[in-house]
Amino acid sequence: MRDHIQQRFSRYLMNERGLTSGTVDVYVRIIRQFVKARFGKKPIRFNRLTHQDIIRFIVRQAHTVHASYAQTMVYALRAFVRFLHVRGTITAVMSAFVPTVATWRLSRLPQPLTAQQVERVLKMGDQHTVIGQRNHTMLLMLARLGLRAGEVVNLQLDDIHWDTGELIIRGKGNREDKLPILQDVGKALARYIRYGRPACAMRHVFIHAKKPYRGFARSSALYPIVKQALQCAGIHSTHAGPHILRHSLASRMLHKGISLPVISKILRHRSLNTTQLYTKVDLPGLRMLAQRWPGGAL
Repeated sequence: MRDHIQQRFSRYLMNERGLTSGTVDVYVRIIRQFVKARFGKKPIRFNRLTHQDIIRFIVRQAHTVHASYAQTMVYALRAFVRFLHVRGTITAVMSAFVPTVATWRLSRLPQPLTAQQVERVLKMGDQHTVIGQRNHTMLLMLARLGLRAGEVVNLQLDDIHWDTGELIIRGKGNREDKLPILQDVGKALARYIRYGRPACAMRHVFIHAKKPYRGFARSSALYPIVKQALQCAGIHSTHAGPHILRHSLASRMLHKGISLPVISKILRHRSLNTTQLYTKVDLPGLRMLAQRWPGGAL
């Protein structure tokens, strides 16, 4: 995909659709795959796209990826053809022809980490090094505050209000929330900013350790950090990304008897339906609701 089209599409997603940088990265990556599959080494002519091109791509890819990612592909392709239509590149409104992918909410049982496993993950890495301090602080923010990866990498120095003990978290859809700075998080933040963070003009809290000093461009930068910490802790999880720590926090709160509305508020979910995912891991609570089988145990 041509660079200028990619840049305009990215700006469209962020400014017109209000998507986060992490989601924009995913959408752009999907569209790159689509353009490569459709045009290959031939000249890229978006005005020749048809709805059959889109359907063939989705059907072909849907057999090789998870259903949730296939659904994300649908969202990305719909956004892209709308973008092309707004620009006048294509005249037909093809978004209506983008097929849906069948998914069933709550169909998979999540596997959160135990409290002991989370503590093992947080102890990984040499905190006497600049990179170790930085990574430990980011892992703490994922595990203790339940932040999303994008919220961690986009955190600014001006978002830390030491006087009130609060963080300003800029989440999905340009939403802003205030979260308390927990004691261990505050200590790690202060230590990293004072002793580990390189002196530079960048306002991002978390900075690359080598020159040129800059913040992380994508939320995906946290994936190898979390994956390495899990491996060092001897934990083998099918979900090795940053979200496993957020998910584990929600599961522990549920097991402690904290209500779904409170958990939803802490995680800053837009809908309580999203929080209901975590009821699937509350096996003791589910056993209390189960009726006795008339035929007895098998």
